Amino acid sequence: MAVLYKVRSLLHLSKCIFTTRISPRRFYSAQVSSQFETVGFIGLGNMGSRMANNLIKAGYQVAVHDINCNAMKRFSDIGAAAKETPFEVAEASDVVITMLPTSSHVYDVYTGPNGLLYGENLLPRLFIDSSTIDPQTSRKLSTIVSNCTLKKQKEDHWKKPAFLDAPVSGGVLAAEAGTLTFMVGGSEEAYMAAKPLFLSMGKNTVYCGGAGNGSVSSAAKICNNLALAISMIGISESLALGQSLGISASTLTKVFNSSSARCWSSDSYNPVPGVMEGVPSSRNYDGGFASKLMAKDVNIAATSAKEVGLRCPLTSQAQEIYTELCEDGHETKDFSCVFRHYYSGKKEI
Repeated sequence: MAVLYKVRSLLHLSKCIFTTRISPRRFYSAQVSSQFETVGFIGLGNMGSRMANNLIKAGYQVAVHDINCNAMKRFSDIGAAAKETPFEVAEASDVVITMLPTSSHVYDVYTGPNGLLYGENLLPRLFIDSSTIDPQTSRKLSTIVSNCTLKKQKEDHWKKPAFLDAPVSGGVLAAEAGTLTFMVGGSEEAYMAAKPLFLSMGKNTVYCGGAGNGSVSSAAKICNNLALAISMIGISESLALGQSLGISASTLTKVFNSSSARCWSSDSYNPVPGVMEGVPSSRNYDGGFASKLMAKDVNIAATSAKEVGLRCPLTSQAQEIYTELCEDGHETKDFSCVFRHYYSGKKEI
């Protein structure tokens, strides 16, 4: 079942004062960082495991929970202690971060039996959700957390627990390198307190809105992933057309990356096998961002567009493509496999 990991601090923050940036990690003063000495992290998938590992490297004591026994073992192998429920993780942590696949997973971890909010008297002063979920769920969780009370009062200004919606961009490669971008919604005070945490896992933070507007960052993340989903289809289709016209994918990629077609899908996450090393297309589209997760995000975007009455024809087309990709058995492959499935003439992946 779930496991709590408590890892000895590699570099105790109270003894370290950094005012300059150290790439790829960034540290703030010990006074700010020491607000959260113990960090709970729930969700050890492709993204979460790397984010949690970077927190450990930064010197935080980390309590980790996941339903995947293999993921838990990888952390226990470095000498971790164990806890069995999200609630027990919360009891041992100053702040809890969640990184989960869907809105329902996040809501269940917060409000389910032995969830983070079990009993409504909380030890953590701050809850951060870095999952990509719908704005409605984010808004609901923010309200629920704001109505809870702290079980213990420390000698600081925290009177009630706070909630930050903080989805990320950059993918698995950025999670590994500690170069993620965090889009953060919630109170500015909580955002500033959590900034050292974010910069232990990433290189950029964007504050998207004040108290009560945590859902704004969820909306920003959905729009970002929609643009990525559509651009990946466009790059895949263009590279396939170029190959059909006698231009190699490598040559055309050089053209794109020196011209107006340049984008993340062409210069950092190229979908054509053999063009770029270290990306999913170089390893049969294993790892990376699963097609089922991209389909989920595009579905959220389509639903959001419908709710506000906005006509989005490209969103509808992308929704059909990624849904079909999953239905054809490629839901666990990286979403860039859209190139091979639709454009290379090879249906098997």
